[in-house]
Amino acid sequence: MKKQIKIILVEDNLAYRKGISCALDRSSDMELIAEFGASEFALTNLQKLPTPDILLLDLNLPGKPGLESIPLFQAQTPKTKIIILTQSDREADVLHAIRIGASGYLLKSVSIAQLIDGIQAVYQGGATLDPSVSQFILNNLKQPPVRIATDTDLSKRELEVLTLIAEGQAQKMIASQLNISVYTVSEYIHNIYNKLDVPNAPSAVSKAYQSGILPQDK
Repeated sequence: MKKQIKIILVEDNLAYRKGISCALDRSSDMELIAEFGASEFALTNLQKLPTPDILLLDLNLPGKPGLESIPLFQAQTPKTKIIILTQSDREADVLHAIRIGASGYLLKSVSIAQLIDGIQAVYQGGATLDPSVSQFILNNLKQPPVRIATDTDLSKRELEVLTLIAEGQAQKMIASQLNISVYTVSEYIHNIYNKLDVPNAPSAVSKAYQSGILPQDK
């Protein structure tokens, strides 16, 4: 039997929360195990729940904001991957969330299909970035001043996958372009993360640019 992805949703807008809940209920491989209207409630009850695979976290919450809550969730449930799901496309919010460990950043304007794909991508070890902010994130993570020395030896195929990630392509698009399965893409991404010693796609791209694996004019 296919394993269900266990998800927790932290969102204060009741109508939106119910919409996401209904959408996840219709997905056969996903289970919304809990939903909360504030980070404090989620943190208080987290230990009473099965360990979630994915945490969908809004930023603009009553009480403790989502950005401040990310380290607290990571401390309590380090194996859970966090996807920001918010209305905020502020540059500072986007970069800060990714840099402190979020595996994805989606705006609430995404379609249900895009949300489902994003959850699956992160669960499989990848990352998900909203199309409207992905290029901004990647451009800002190209830090040219300090080159990082590395003897990382990526294979030709791994370099192809990393290049497509840097262009903002999702796993399904990469699989289609390279004529391989999504599962194979996920394996390549996992290897890339291990070789570069990074936790997510933005960090991999940033390190690749800084180390010269990817050219700055790419």
